[in-house]
Amino acid sequence: MRSFMAHRAMLTDYAAKVVGDRVQAEDIVQEAWLSLTARPAGADVRNPLGYLHRMVRNLAIDALRRKARESRFSGGDMDVAERMVADGQASPEAALSARRDLACVLDVLQGLPERQRIAIEMYRFGGHKLREIADHLGVSVALVHLLVSEGLAICADRCGLSRPNSG
Repeated sequence: MRSFMAHRAMLTDYAAKVVGDRVQAEDIVQEAWLSLTARPAGADVRNPLGYLHRMVRNLAIDALRRKARESRFSGGDMDVAERMVADGQASPEAALSARRDLACVLDVLQGLPERQRIAIEMYRFGGHKLREIADHLGVSVALVHLLVSEGLAICADRCGLSRPNSG
């Protein structure tokens, strides 16, 4: 147990390198601690640090596999790209992909008619409700819904993203 406490920071750094997320790494190290304390009292380990290192490595790899499995089922979309760029918790590769997706969307937005661009920006980036956008633009809520949904579909098609929900 002393070996764990003495090397906790090193184990957390190691797990963070594997999973790319410091908070998740701390959870993994905590899980290793719980697993270690659940071992029978007479179960001695010849190389405690090596054992802990391997345990953390295996838990981190399991976490990566679980995350990959979950992402295969959920797919990606513009919401995910926005969140990954904004919260900084993504792996470098995923963040780069999200930034590219977002840059593509922003580029497509610049080519849309002004009223449609404003409606999308207010809805997706500003978090405004359709009624607020309609009031701002001086148009009906139905027209705002049409502008946003068609504009998001254009962005998704041109950037190769899944189509998001527009309202």
